Amino acid sequence: MTLHSNFQDETGKSDNPSYFNSPPLDVSVAFPQATPASVFPPSVSDYYQFDDLLSPEEQTLRKKVRAFMEKEVAPIMAEYWEKAEFPFEIVPKLAHLGIAGYTTKGPGCPGLSVTTSAIANAEVARVDASVSTFLLVHSVGMLTIALCGSEEQRQKYLLPLAQLKTIACWALTEPDYGSDASHVNTTARKVDGGWILDGQKRWIGNSTFADVLVIFARNTTTNQINGYIVKKDSPGLTSTKIANKIGVRMVQNGDILLKNVFVPDEDRLPGLNSFLDTSKVLDVSRVMVAWQPIGISMGVYDMCLRYLKERKQFGAPLAAFQINQQKLAIMLGNIQAMTLVGWRLCKLYDKGTMTAGHASLGKSWITLRARETVALGRELLGGNGILADFLVAKAFCDLEPIYTYEGTYDINSLVTGREIPGIASFKASTTSKRSRL
Repeated sequence: MTLHSNFQDETGKSDNPSYFNSPPLDVSVAFPQATPASVFPPSVSDYYQFDDLLSPEEQTLRKKVRAFMEKEVAPIMAEYWEKAEFPFEIVPKLAHLGIAGYTTKGPGCPGLSVTTSAIANAEVARVDASVSTFLLVHSVGMLTIALCGSEEQRQKYLLPLAQLKTIACWALTEPDYGSDASHVNTTARKVDGGWILDGQKRWIGNSTFADVLVIFARNTTTNQINGYIVKKDSPGLTSTKIANKIGVRMVQNGDILLKNVFVPDEDRLPGLNSFLDTSKVLDVSRVMVAWQPIGISMGVYDMCLRYLKERKQFGAPLAAFQINQQKLAIMLGNIQAMTLVGWRLCKLYDKGTMTAGHASLGKSWITLRARETVALGRELLGGNGILADFLVAKAFCDLEPIYTYEGTYDINSLVTGREIPGIASFKASTTSKRSRL
C-alpha cells in the first residue's frame, strides 16, 4: 500500500514539511460563501430609530466605540477566542477611547452617565463579548475604589486605572458561594499595621494579570464583609487560570488563593463595611451587564442579515425565503424590546428610583430574549453557524456565561419575585424529620 507523498513515513519524516506547517486557510478565500465577521457588518438593528433618543454626545461616542471595535477587534477576535488568550495589544488603543471606568468619577475617570455607559458597553459587546467583560470587570473594580475608598486611595489608584496602565479585578465569588454571595468565607484578621487575608475566590475575571485586586473578606472581629485592595505581587497571593471554558474565552477567569496575605491599613476600603455596601456597585454593574446581551444580539442580527443576502441556495439568496424572514423579524423585534427595557432601566437608575427587582428583571429578561435571538441566528447560518469565523457560534457560546453571571436567570427572577408579594423564597423549605411510622 502506497501512502500519499505528503504523509510521514515510518521514520516520522515528511517529504513535504510545509504541508504540516502551513497556516490555516482563510475561510473567505478558500470557501467564499459569505463575508466573515473579521470584516464586520454594518449596524442595521436600530429598527425603531432608538438613536434619536440619544444626545449628540452619546451618538458621537457610540460611533467612536463602534468604529474602534470593528477596526481593531473584529479582525483578531476569532483567533484569540480560539486560543483562549486575551489580546493585550489592544489595551493601549482601548485606553484612548476614554471609557475605562464608565460611570466612575475621579482623577482622569470618564464619569459618564449610566445611559451613556450602557450605550458604549453595548457597542463593545456587539463585536466581542470578551472585550466587553474585560472592561466591565475592570470598571467595577474602579467604581468600588471611587465609591468606597478614601480620598487618598482615589488619588493613588484611579488615574492609572482610567488610563489602563494598571488593570483591576473584582473578587467576591467563592468556590462554595456563587448565588449566595453574602456568605463570604474569606477572612480578614486585624494585625498591627494591617490585615491578614486567608481564603479562596473563583471565577474572577482579569485576575491572572490584574495589578490591583479588590478583595471582599469577612472581618473576624465584626463578622461583617469588608473590602481590601490587594497588589498582584503580594506574598501568599496566587491566581490560576480556569481552563476549558466554552464562552467569553478571551477573558482570563481565575481561581484566587489567599494564604496569609498581608494588606496594609492604607489599602482597606473604609466605605465598605458590610455586604449592603456592595449594592452601591452591584446596582450599576447589573444595569451594565444587562446591556451586554443587547449588544451581542445586535451584532448577531447584523451578521445574519448580511449573510442571508450573500449566501445562495436553491438559486436564490437565503434572505428570500419566508421562514428566514420570519426569524429575522423575531430577532429584530426582540432587540427593539430589549433595548427599550434597558433604556428604561438606565432612566430609573438616574432618577434614583430603580429597585433591586427592577435591575434583576431587566438582566434576567433581556438575557432570556437574547438567548432566543442568538439561537435563531445560529439556525439561520446552518453549518456555518458553528464557526467562530461568522460570529454567531462565538456569540452563542459567549452569551451563556452572561446568562449566569451577575446573578443567574433563576436568582434574578426570585429577586424580582420577592418584590411582587413582598415574600422572599431563597431558602429551601425545611425537610420534615418526623417518622412515617
